[in-house]
Order: sequence, then structure tokens, then C-alpha cells
Amino acid sequence: MTSAQRPSPQARIALTPGEPAGIGPDICVQLAQQAHPAELVALCDPRLLSARAAALGLPLRLLPFDPAGRPAPAAPGELRVDPVARLRSAPEPGRLDTRNASYVVETLCAACRGCLSGRFAAVVTAPVHKGVINDAGIAFTGHTELFAEHCDAKPVMLLAAPGLRVALATTHLALKDVPAALDRQLLTRVLDTLLEDLPRRFGIATPRIAVCGLNPHAGEGGHLGREEIDIIAPVLAHFRAAGARLLGPLPADTAFLPQVLADNDAVLAMYHDQGLPVLKHSDFGRAVNVTLGLPVIRTSVDHGTALDLAGSGRADPRSLAAALDMAVEMAALERQRSAEAGAEASVSGCMPGRHSRRAERRDDSRRDP
Repeated sequence: MTSAQRPSPQARIALTPGEPAGIGPDICVQLAQQAHPAELVALCDPRLLSARAAALGLPLRLLPFDPAGRPAPAAPGELRVDPVARLRSAPEPGRLDTRNASYVVETLCAACRGCLSGRFAAVVTAPVHKGVINDAGIAFTGHTELFAEHCDAKPVMLLAAPGLRVALATTHLALKDVPAALDRQLLTRVLDTLLEDLPRRFGIATPRIAVCGLNPHAGEGGHLGREEIDIIAPVLAHFRAAGARLLGPLPADTAFLPQVLADNDAVLAMYHDQGLPVLKHSDFGRAVNVTLGLPVIRTSVDHGTALDLAGSGRADPRSLAAALDMAVEMAALERQRSAEAGAEASVSGCMPGRHSRRAERRDDSRRDP
């Protein structure tokens, strides 16, 4: 980790515990047992965390959140709370209740607003249960889509584990709908976001991306499908002509070979289950879900609500801890980037005609191939 990426005590991170009947509250309480260099602020009903800490037999002191104060590192056994919403019904670990669905969505919206306003440097989210939210009559596809709507953005889902990053061209779609959704415009937007945000969020100056094909054997010359010939290959050629370092389209069964991963910074999969089983097998406990393409930093665990483990003390908090570490590193990188941009602006103010090379590449690459 470089000095620019070391966690800063000045970071203030929002934390959403997710579905109250799941393990989200458990792992938030477990996370609070350790000291952290950033200030953690849980956006939730404080009664939820108090009850879950008592059920787990863990000490937890809840402190009021003071947005006007200076961020302070989190001490062991302490957690700041911003009570942005109240539970409609007392949650029972392991038992979903549609009456609390709107509460869950309210905490996410508050976290997003807080990041957009600059109150928080990033948000880390624990898992939600999409089914119970939809059963409550609330249209909800997932965290990624909610943040996209509130930020008026078109994000890209990327999951990261030690030694592996996997981005998705399409996310929560039925497999039968993927071919129709995959077109040149979509793939251009996704690659443009990756080439913009791998440097911005991960500090990778010149990203190298291995791109999967859609069909078995990457279409086998058109005999198993033409998406590689008609869509993927032309888009990759367009980006390569602009200097991007892209490999593919590759058969998905060889895209994750060790030598391919060693030579690339990320893999772009065409659909959800093409790439994520590999990542989860590689290191499920430390995988982190990152939403790229947003004006805010959002990381999350890469697992579900695990209702059967809620309140048992057997939930594993490592993915949440990894998501927090990544959010703090990204916040530090963002502060460095902003400081450098400010310094460059001061210099370039005396030099008419200078412009951003990044903006030039972005504008050029977004033209349809």
C-alpha cells in the first residue's frame, strides 16, 4: 500500500446495516469490536444494534453522530449512530418482516444523500434482502440500481478479492435476456467506466482488462453465436485504437487462468454468473463489491443476509472489514486526486489552452464504435 492509499483518520464513512433480520447488524457489531482509523457512522435505528449486540453478548457503546465535529477514529467497542430512520417493527433475527422494508430503503437513501453532500467520504453497505423489499410493494433491484438512480448515473458492478477483480457488463438479468441487452453502446459505456475508474478508485495508471466472450469458446468463429464478431470484437478494436490495453474476447473457461490474471488488472464478464462464481471461489471471505461509475464511493460485502446465521454469533465479518478498508483507501486516493487536480488547476490557470487528457480520452471513447 502506498502512502497515498494508507487509511486516513480524517475519513468519515457511512455504514448501513442492511436487512434487520439478517446478519448485517451482527457483522456491524462485530466490526465495531476493533479500532479503525476512520470514523464509522451507522445509519440506522440504534435499537437494532443495541439488541443485536446484547444477543451476541458483545459490548457496544453507541455514540451520537456530530456532523459538525472533526472525524475521530473509531475506538474498540464504540460506534457512532445517525438515527435516520426508525424500525416499524421490532426485528427478530432470521425472520423477515415486510413492515421494515421501507426502513431499509430509507437508510440507503440517507447514506447516498450524505455522500453526495460531502458529509461522508464513502458508504459501506451490509446485505439487504431484495425479496422482502419487493414483497412490501417497493420496486427494488439492488444497491447498485438504487445508487444509480439517486446519483443519476449508469454504474458498473465490480467485485474484488485479493489478486482478482471482476466487472460485469450486465448484472441482475435472467440469462435469457442477456444477449438482447448486450450491444455496442452498453459495452462501450462499461469499458469507458472501467478505464476511468480503475485509475480513479484503485490507482491503476494504465489498466489492463481481459474481456470475456458471451458464448462458449467465445463463439467459435460464429458457429456458437455471433455476439463476439458483431459486438464485442468491434468495441474492443475501437478502444485499442485509442490506446486501451484490452485482451479478448476470450473464452470464459480460459479467461481466469493464472497467467491471464497475472497479466491483467481486471476481467470483464458479460453476465453475472460468468464471472462471480470464480471470484467467490477464490476468496469468498474477503471479496468486496464496488460500484464504479458513481460520483460517490460505495463498497459492500459480497454475500447475502444469511438469515439462518443471524443472531447466532457465527457470521463472518471479514468481507465487511475488507469493504471498509477498501472504502477508506479509495477515500484517501480521492482526496489525493482532488488535491492534485486543484494544484494543476492553479498552474494551468496561467496557461490558456491546457485541458485534461483524461477528459479527452473519455469524450473520444464514448463515441459509438
